[in-house]
Amino acid sequence: MSERPEIPTRLLVHALLREDGTVDAGELYAVAGLLGMSDQQVRLCVKRLVAEGRFTQEGRGRKAVLRAVADATGAIAPDVGHVRYAYRQDQGLAPWNGTWYLFAFAVPESLRTARDALRESLLHLGAAPVQGGLYVSANPIAELVEAQARHLGVIDSVSFLTSTDLRVGDIDDPRRLAAEIWPLDEIAARHERLAAFARTSAEQLKRGLSEVERLTLAVELAAEFSRAMTPDPLLPPELLPQPWPGSHARRLFHECWTALRADSPSPPRLFRLYDDAVSVA
Repeated sequence: MSERPEIPTRLLVHALLREDGTVDAGELYAVAGLLGMSDQQVRLCVKRLVAEGRFTQEGRGRKAVLRAVADATGAIAPDVGHVRYAYRQDQGLAPWNGTWYLFAFAVPESLRTARDALRESLLHLGAAPVQGGLYVSANPIAELVEAQARHLGVIDSVSFLTSTDLRVGDIDDPRRLAAEIWPLDEIAARHERLAAFARTSAEQLKRGLSEVERLTLAVELAAEFSRAMTPDPLLPPELLPQPWPGSHARRLFHECWTALRADSPSPPRLFRLYDDAVSVA
């Protein structure tokens, strides 16, 4: 039996948001209970969300209805572009062109916040540090990096380079370079965990589940998928050990998600968000 993912109570509330912007409190408490959350934990979370102005509450207890004041799906929404690109790679639709994309920056200490934000953006986009202030990606992310650098006001401190003959020390073989620069073992382990959870989930679906159990499983599966994919640099298959567990895990996720989606009469917005992300699969 695969380990169940830990899901914050706040994320659960967002995950159960319906297309009409509401969350049924009875459903929320039922799913939370299956995830091991106490009623008190849920009540405190709802109270905080209402106090923050993120939701309004109509009614009390399990008969209440929460209504989102603004779009509250950002916490659980997948990065659609990132996920679609992963499935395109899995299908051989995004082969590597042999180019390394390099980004060098020397942002002054006075702009430390912007420097840290730029670094986080690079990591989120799948780039990795080669040495201090120099990051590399195997994917064409220059436009995204430039847009973020301009937004942060540090574009003058960033250099953009490409290379087809990158060498780090004595290593110049692309596949060996990828293994040296990115933590492939950690990335693979997260995908293997996703695959195990998807297999277990598929078996549960075959045995039959109630609607609340299906919702609970959907939230857990989405959380596990997010953990596997963030961060994943989405290195081209040409640079990865084969067979790579990422493509296998994404296939199992898609199959399980499709089965979950098929028999849900009133699915939360979570389903549509992931349907949109994996639509190329």
